[in-house]
Amino acid sequence: MYPEGIPILPEEVLPEVVVEEGVDVVVLSYSDLMNAELGDKVNRVISSGASFMVLGPRDTMLVPSRPTIAVTAVKTGAGKSTVSRAVVRELVSRGIRVAPVRHPMAYGDLSRMAVQRFATVGDLERAGLTIEEREEYEQYVRMGIPVFAGVDYSRILAAAELEGQVILWDGGNNDFPFIHPNYMITVADAMRPGLELSTFPGESNVLAADAVVINKADQAQPDSVRAIVEDVRRLNPRASVSIAESSVEVDDPDSLRGRRALVVEDAPTVTHGGAPYGAGYVAAIKYGATVIDPRPYARGSIAEAYRRYPHMGPVLPSMGYSEDQRRDLAETINSAPAEVVVLGTPADISGIVKDGRRVLRVRYELRMVEGPTIGDLVDEFLKRTGLSGGR
Repeated sequence: MYPEGIPILPEEVLPEVVVEEGVDVVVLSYSDLMNAELGDKVNRVISSGASFMVLGPRDTMLVPSRPTIAVTAVKTGAGKSTVSRAVVRELVSRGIRVAPVRHPMAYGDLSRMAVQRFATVGDLERAGLTIEEREEYEQYVRMGIPVFAGVDYSRILAAAELEGQVILWDGGNNDFPFIHPNYMITVADAMRPGLELSTFPGESNVLAADAVVINKADQAQPDSVRAIVEDVRRLNPRASVSIAESSVEVDDPDSLRGRRALVVEDAPTVTHGGAPYGAGYVAAIKYGATVIDPRPYARGSIAEAYRRYPHMGPVLPSMGYSEDQRRDLAETINSAPAEVVVLGTPADISGIVKDGRRVLRVRYELRMVEGPTIGDLVDEFLKRTGLSGGR
């Protein structure tokens, strides 16, 4: 019915479109909002004459034939990746084949990315992925675990079920799963208390969780951690609560001490995720580097990102949704007067540093310090699904 495609318009013109086109229902289909932002959208739509609808799990979740464990969050940048990797390692250590299915990242030709499977770094390179996609897929590939992605989720799920005894849903932003999980872990950010009560659908994820992991406790004030624990227990008394640290390491700490460092962070974390910095900054400070502010050297779309997200600290977002953005990122990195470049992004983008400066990649791994461990959570999941693989 749309031979020329469905037009995509900026949300700013939504009230005019509702009136001019006689729209009956406006449907929200994205995540990572504050509850106040959601309320504002509802009011704007209703005042224009249309009804407002949010699609929920019954409308969006596929029913898998394999046991499924999901990792979600209260907000982008809470630390889902460390938790997801820990869950995969725990399952694999018990001889269970895991098929990670990643939340969709619909940045390219959708007809060509209906079903994607990445098993090697070569697969990633041949696909011509954005930096943002590599940040999510590369971590599994380097663990030797194929990861499934794309936009046709019934076909993606069917392909993953052929390979895995267990499906791991790895959520994007703070969206809820597209596959109905048998067990759901929600990650909260110890450095940003209150998000568990004020985000959409992050608060929904807390309410639906079987377990909540409060990550980055080593970087937060004890009062912040206690406040999140109280919020979670009030919202969802049936969920277990664990406190975890996100340990950051680099291969050669001595190359950071006393050096001027340019820090490149995972872009979604420090842009729409709302965090001022990420693991790269934490590692640079931990090992005694002086972090230089990249803003005076920002080019093109990178400079625009700083204007759009003024909360960002002295870090460089790894923007790479297009060739122009990748060029702007490379030019910004190569013009900044740093002695060493610290990559807090999970994607290996060291190839864009052209002048021979030392590039250090940051590793960050989960360490549970209080409450049920990842092993305990996996035990609960396996008991619930009747799958063998106990410790």
